[in-house]
Amino acid sequence: MARNIYDVSPSGDRWTVKKRGSLTSSTFARKDDAIQHGRTLALANQPSQLVIRRADGTIEKEWTYGDDPFPPAG
Repeated sequence: MARNIYDVSPSGDRWTVKKRGSLTSSTFARKDDAIQHGRTLALANQPSQLVIRRADGTIEKEWTYGDDPFPPAG
């Protein structure tokens, strides 16, 4: 089963939460509110991953929910 990935990223002076591959997003005034919303979505749609991005697009933090085998196959 494919993993659902949710990105939290800055957009001007706001923060957006968007599921990869989706055209829709949610916008928040505070980073903490965006992260909480993203976490709620990720927990409800496992297996999933929540990725928090900096303004330059690099990953600040990430969490994986559901089945994440370690060590990875291969």
